[in-house]
Amino acid sequence: MESLLDLTISQAHNGLKNKDFSSTEITKAYLDQIKKTDGALNSYLSITEELAVEQAEAADKIIATQKEFSPLLGVPCSIKDAILVQGAPCTAASKVLENYVAPYDATVIKKLKKDGAVILGKTNLDEFAMGVSTENSAFQVTKNPHDQAHVPGGSSGGSAASVAGKQACYSLGSDTGGSIRLPASFCGVVGLNPTYGAVSRYGLIALASSLDQIGPMAKTVEDTKIVFNAISGKDALDATSVEYQFEESEISLKGLTIGVPKEYFEKGMDKEVEAIIKNAIKKAQEQGAKIQEISLPHTKYAIACYYIIVPSEASANLARYDGIKYGLSKQESKDLLSVYVQSRGEGFGAEPKRRILVGTHALSSGYYDAYYKKAQEVRGLIRQDFINAFKKVDVIFSPVSPFPAFKVAEKVDDPLSMYLVDVYTGSVKLAGLPALSLPAGKAGKLPVGLQIIGNYFEENKILSIAQQMEKLV
Repeated sequence: MESLLDLTISQAHNGLKNKDFSSTEITKAYLDQIKKTDGALNSYLSITEELAVEQAEAADKIIATQKEFSPLLGVPCSIKDAILVQGAPCTAASKVLENYVAPYDATVIKKLKKDGAVILGKTNLDEFAMGVSTENSAFQVTKNPHDQAHVPGGSSGGSAASVAGKQACYSLGSDTGGSIRLPASFCGVVGLNPTYGAVSRYGLIALASSLDQIGPMAKTVEDTKIVFNAISGKDALDATSVEYQFEESEISLKGLTIGVPKEYFEKGMDKEVEAIIKNAIKKAQEQGAKIQEISLPHTKYAIACYYIIVPSEASANLARYDGIKYGLSKQESKDLLSVYVQSRGEGFGAEPKRRILVGTHALSSGYYDAYYKKAQEVRGLIRQDFINAFKKVDVIFSPVSPFPAFKVAEKVDDPLSMYLVDVYTGSVKLAGLPALSLPAGKAGKLPVGLQIIGNYFEENKILSIAQQMEKLV
């Protein structure tokens, strides 16, 4: 059974084609692995076993009659529990939505189902995707499969842990400030944050609508590419999505100009992380890439800017959880205001409450211009830094995080130090750019990710470069 769990998407596809095993066998192997290991890892919030077996049996029928079929047909995956799967719970790891069952499929799920994917279950996250460690979940703390004393990163920690812990062949997460790339880095898997608009957000429970983006997490760059190709493209149900056809291309490292932002290496980076990232840069240089130091001068404002925009948008998005239409409702309260106050007071955890308060303040009369408007102006400057940089370089290499995965409970009482974890990932999101986390080495037992940042809609470029780097690091 072990070998079935080690297969990549492409290997599973070839095995299914050659009738070496069935989708039902591979699905049951993953379901057994989840039963065996999830008591320790806590990757999953719910297992959709019946749905998975049904989907696997349907896939086997297609495989029996067709020679050619989608590479995702019959291959088991996990889905972050902020993405709607019809008929399955969707809690966003919050007590507010503890008993909520999704009435429809997110667009990305429709696309995966059309390709015959097998959905094993919904994975844990920080409540409403607010956090970097998956410790803010209202239900459980996910552990890092490489060392269970450490966090898996967040907010898509359950997704990363499920792939690293051989509990799914691949997963879908969402990235608002680093929520795919950080857990991918901490857990040693590949994670792609697509260009804003490349993938539909319809059916993703919103945190910050101008930043949220769904993306794949997988064992290899090749697998990441397969999933991204399946889920990307224009969607009539998401006005921010764009006409986008992903096309593979071979980009050689030879003659490529790689930018290295000097601001990212100035201070505060763990020595082992720095050595691993510099080694990756050196390996690219040995293949004929030109390394150029660049400046992203407004980087120092990115965290402050991000933590005004995100809470502001979150406070607006989370206003819908008022105890009236759906979710936790304290209807027994004596008047309408009490229903609101009690439903929200009991339903939200500490981090959503903190962000709602900050965001509501930043948007309030008399403060809007000083905070939210100013942050959006700074966001424009951060975006311009990247636009200027991409006039000189093809891609940018940087760390994903200043340090490897930290210990469970190490930063839990210090929200500010948690916020600083987004230092290399947040500015990419403010600019709306694509970026990928590639496993680049280990600090002791703990993986370290190299961040490869590309220009708008140049996923083909970063995936091609990542595939070459994958062989070198």
